Amino acid sequence: MLKEFKQFLLRGNVVDLAVGVVIGAAFGTVVTALVSDLLTPFIAAIARVPDFSGLAFTINGSRFMIGHFINALISFVLVAAAIFFFVVKPMNMLVARSRKGAPADPTTKKCNECLSEIPIDAKRCSHCSQVTD
Repeated sequence: MLKEFKQFLLRGNVVDLAVGVVIGAAFGTVVTALVSDLLTPFIAAIARVPDFSGLAFTINGSRFMIGHFINALISFVLVAAAIFFFVVKPMNMLVARSRKGAPADPTTKKCNECLSEIPIDAKRCSHCSQVTD
């Protein structure tokens, strides 16, 4: 059982996941700083309202702090936009550039029995009805 646990820990997926979590946390700090230090003040300069947390309304003695929700919503949109434009789009361009010369993924395979071309997801050959792997 200890040997299986060791194999589990040393698998590439577990190590990759751990590295991804650590890098993700560090990257989250960078994106949060980008949004709070650069993008939010830029919007505040344009909108002339640096903080919406003071906005509230009262109904039957209950105070609704709508400003906090607006701040959270703006932060979410800014973080999503920062990730999309500064991470996702550049990575997609890099992947597309690296795949230009690479062959496309195959969509067919050869039957082991009659060597006919069949769809890659087929369970049986349409020509000889042989079970494929």
